[in-house]
Amino acid sequence: MTTPARTISTVLQGCTVLLPVDRRSGELSAALERHGARVRVAPALTIVPHVDDDELIAQTRSLVDDPPDVVVATTGVGFRAWMETADEAGLHDALAPVLDGARIVARGPKARGAIQQAGFEADWVAESETAAELRDFLVAEGIEGLHVAVQHHGSGADGLDEAFEAAGARVTSLTIYRWGPPPDPEVVAASTQQVARGEIDAVLFTSAPAAREWILAAERAEALNGVASRAARGHVLIAAVGPITAGPLLEAGITPLIPDRGRLGALVRAVVTHYGGADAALIPTTVGRLGIRSSGIVLDGDFTPLPRTGVEILRALARNPGAVVSRADLIAALSSAEASGHAVEVAVARTREALGGLDLIRTVYKRGYRLDVIDEEDA
Repeated sequence: MTTPARTISTVLQGCTVLLPVDRRSGELSAALERHGARVRVAPALTIVPHVDDDELIAQTRSLVDDPPDVVVATTGVGFRAWMETADEAGLHDALAPVLDGARIVARGPKARGAIQQAGFEADWVAESETAAELRDFLVAEGIEGLHVAVQHHGSGADGLDEAFEAAGARVTSLTIYRWGPPPDPEVVAASTQQVARGEIDAVLFTSAPAAREWILAAERAEALNGVASRAARGHVLIAAVGPITAGPLLEAGITPLIPDRGRLGALVRAVVTHYGGADAALIPTTVGRLGIRSSGIVLDGDFTPLPRTGVEILRALARNPGAVVSRADLIAALSSAEASGHAVEVAVARTREALGGLDLIRTVYKRGYRLDVIDEEDA
């Protein structure tokens, strides 16, 4: 039986968060749920661990017999998996002094964290978290004649082996895991369409390969334009754990939120701050500060569920808070094939009813509707 996540805050109440991730999705889900979020998981890729265990064990034994001068750790998950494989093969005690005697360099903080967790210290960490910075650093330092062991990330094609060999190093290449296909491609495709339809409030990415595959799935599902449009209008938050993960999103024309530190905890805090911090995009109205979610609204921190048409009406009114929006424009804002003036009237009436009669939406006779906002200075 799963233990419910302990509630820390309700900042994300009413938010549906999509995680197109496989690794550590449970940990990330629990962290978001502690702030009130509802989480959907749709892994765009899976990690296939310990690929070619026999070969990896043989390579590890070769490093024990022929210790490397430099060990390159490109990912935290890969370095941890290597240590686990060595331990299971009874090689940990023999490998530990080898690593202690080598210069260990890491491609970013997650790799450094795994190195420290295993009881070692990284001698240098790439601030940009890129293989290019790591490559340039070692080549500039001079590795001619040195033995360099490289632990690769899942896709493997980072060019490090070739660059180090060209610089005169002898390279031992270690591939610990590979990226595999998603458990259910249809679920991934459906998740992109859900974002495009406005059913998701935030999408969080923790790896560049998964981000790239999710973008490709959105293209195949003809949902990418809708995703990008909603992201540009602020209707969905796209977030990436770091600049490398953000790369495929930026290439697709989507600018994600990136936390100051490349950690899952920092990613969660950035999302919480986005929705509940001092700079959160809340609209001051006569009935409270308004935030719009995919399944309802938040007024002064209290969530009220609304039907989809009500959310669409409020989003249209919120584009220019306080301005009158014509009935024709509100009809155009409804996604239903049966959108009509009557549908607008029903949506407004049901929204007012759900709010217990609070007059958030004002009717402007013969012109349309507007949000009943107050001046920011008076809020």
